[in-house]
Amino acid sequence: MKRNQSGMTLIGFIIVLAVVGVFVYMGMKLIPMYTEYYGVKRALTSLSAEPGIADRDPAKIEDLFFRRLYVSYADNVKPEHVKIQRKDAGYEILVSYEVRRPLIANLDVVGHFEAKQDIRRGSGGAD
Repeated sequence: MKRNQSGMTLIGFIIVLAVVGVFVYMGMKLIPMYTEYYGVKRALTSLSAEPGIADRDPAKIEDLFFRRLYVSYADNVKPEHVKIQRKDAGYEILVSYEVRRPLIANLDVVGHFEAKQDIRRGSGGAD
């Protein structure tokens, strides 16, 4: 009685490893971009929860925002990416920035991120 062996060949295993390796490599490029974005969202949320923040001037609000970002190691957000404008009884903060990371050879991964937070007098803001 002859038994047939079944399973993956060495070439098939190498191909599967190569595909998995490409996805892991792409994840290593994308995860820091999204981690930074969630750090921006956390900074905006904590800023809106600070008591009396809507009574401060926009320059002070921006300074407090960047102090929170410094803790999160968010290096891609610059002052020109932050817009603070009057809205109703407070402010609206809009952070819009782009991150570009090299992927393979001449291919880049580009992420465009935008976060908005309302800061109102009397209570914390809502997204």
